[in-house]
Amino acid sequence: MKKGSLIYVAGHTGLVGSAIVRRLLKLGYKNLLLRTHKELDLTDRRKTGLFFKKEFPEYVFLAAAKVGGILANSKYPAEFIYQNIMIQTNVIHLSYKYKIKKLLFFGSSCIYPKLCPQPIKEEYLLSGHIEPTNEPYAIAKIVGIKMCQSYNKQYGTDFISVVPANIYGPGDHFNDEGHVIPNLIRRFYEAKRKKEKSVTIWGTGKPRRDFLYVDDLSDACIFLMNGYRGSEIINIGSGSDISIAELAQIIKKIVGFKGTIIYDGTKPDGMPKRLLDISKITTLGWKPKMRLERGLRLTYEWWRS
Repeated sequence: MKKGSLIYVAGHTGLVGSAIVRRLLKLGYKNLLLRTHKELDLTDRRKTGLFFKKEFPEYVFLAAAKVGGILANSKYPAEFIYQNIMIQTNVIHLSYKYKIKKLLFFGSSCIYPKLCPQPIKEEYLLSGHIEPTNEPYAIAKIVGIKMCQSYNKQYGTDFISVVPANIYGPGDHFNDEGHVIPNLIRRFYEAKRKKEKSVTIWGTGKPRRDFLYVDDLSDACIFLMNGYRGSEIINIGSGSDISIAELAQIIKKIVGFKGTIIYDGTKPDGMPKRLLDISKITTLGWKPKMRLERGLRLTYEWWRS
């Protein structure tokens, strides 16, 4: 990408999209094409087509998606599969139709089988059953990856797909239906403010996850947009994992909550372990920089401010 290239960041107000914008601006890319969901509903094929026809972006970061934690995935499975497939289908096809130079599509680590060998290599995709709690979202993401690969094969496009670990950082959604880190930060903070004696967390606390700071993800994606061409998916993670129980203790300490943590084992745990093998991207020359505890402190400070 040249500094003057017209770059469309789809989903620029979200956690990942906003980090992509921050990183692009910091690197000197000023010609950014941005639209909020209110300005452009990407599930609407006609409106999305008119947008591409008028603006003709050169590069696309497809970060627009409906996302959420276990609770949201359980409550809205139809919305998760419909909205994500519609967004992806429209943007990927129109990027081909209007001959954009390169597109980067964001998958999700939940696309891998529930009982996957660890750490998870890219070739493990579709080698087993997906974790049921987020199956509709995962299937939608797999469709997007396969669509990019199919267009590359048939039309010679340059559409790449990345599979990020669990992303956290400034710009996340701090509510009951959000991801585990913002959810825990908000709940520990509210419990501290209300002087409650305990906080109850879904599941046993035993599952292990790979958490990646969102600015590390944006750095990796721009690195790949400028230096990788191929249909094979690429994992982006921190290179290490931590249990939910260990994570909760760190967040509890950062927030300053003095009570106890109760684990509700009647609620789903999700995938027992999810650690990405990042040897492919590190071989290309990229490595994560942010340590987990510092990233959690920065996220908490951002939310408080």
